[in-house]
Amino acid sequence: MIFPEKLKIGDKIGVISTARKITLDELAPAIKTIESWELKVELGSNLFEADNQFSGTIEQRSTDLQTMIDDDSIKAILCARGGYGTVQIIDNIDFSKLKNKPKWIVGYSDVTVLHSHLNKLGIASLHATMPINFKTNAKESLASLKNGLFGNENNILCGPHTCNKFGKVEAEVVGGNLSILYSLLGSNSDVDTDGKILFIEDLDEYMYHVDRMMMNLKRNGKLKNLKALIIGGMSDMNDNTIPFGKTAEEIILEYIKEFDFPVCFNFPAGHLDDNRTLVFGKECTLEINENGVILKQ
Repeated sequence: MIFPEKLKIGDKIGVISTARKITLDELAPAIKTIESWELKVELGSNLFEADNQFSGTIEQRSTDLQTMIDDDSIKAILCARGGYGTVQIIDNIDFSKLKNKPKWIVGYSDVTVLHSHLNKLGIASLHATMPINFKTNAKESLASLKNGLFGNENNILCGPHTCNKFGKVEAEVVGGNLSILYSLLGSNSDVDTDGKILFIEDLDEYMYHVDRMMMNLKRNGKLKNLKALIIGGMSDMNDNTIPFGKTAEEIILEYIKEFDFPVCFNFPAGHLDDNRTLVFGKECTLEINENGVILKQ
C-alpha cells in the first residue's frame, strides 16, 4: 500500500467536488478552519460551476480532479461534498501520478467510489468529513481529520453496544458507504474485503434496501473472509407502511450470524456530526470488548 506523506505547515490543499454543486458561502466555514490549521486552500477552477444538481459537467469535474492529482504543489485533495456523481468521472481519471507522488484524497459518502478505486490501485486514502459539513461537525470530527492529514495518532474509541461481537484483530481497513459499495460490485472499483476490516455506513435508506444490499455483499463473497466488521452511522433509516420487521442492525446481524469475526455497531463515522477519520488501506488494530471499542490507527 502506498501512503502519502504527512502534511506540514504551509502546505496547499485542493478543494473540488466530484458530485453535487456547492456555493462559496457553504464552503466558507471550511476554508476558515483549514486556514486556521496553517494550510493553504486552492479551489478547483470549476468548483462553483453547475450542471443541474452537479458541480459542473462530467468533463469539468473530471478536469478538476485530474488537475489536482497532477499538480505537485497540491499535497491533499478534499472533496467538498457527496451526493451523487463520482462514479460518472472515475473512468476518466489517470491515477498513475499518485503512485509516484501520492497525496491524500479525502471524503466520505459518494466519495466511497474514489476510496474503493484507490484501494484497488494500492493507494491509501482518508474516509473523513467534508467541507460541506465543517460548520456542524463536532470538534472531535475536525480534530481527527487534522490528525489524519498531519500524520498524528488518530485512535478512535466508542462505547459498548448490545449487538457487538468481541474480539481483537489487526488488519487493513476498507469500505465506506454501503449503497456505493453495493453499486460498485463487479466493476473495476469493486472493494476487496478478503482478510480486511470492513467499515460500512449509510443514510436515508429503506430497510428492504439494506437487506438487499447485505444479501448482495454476502452472495458476492464480501463477508466470508472478513477479519472484522465495523458499522458506523445507519442514519435516518426508513420503513414502508407495512414494516419490514427488523432494524438495520438486526438485518446486518442476520447476514453475518454464521461468521465468527468481531463486529461493532454505532461507530462514530458516517453521516454524523461526529464523523471520525479512518485511514483506508492502513493496517490497524481493532479491539471490541465488554467496555467498548478502540481502533488504533
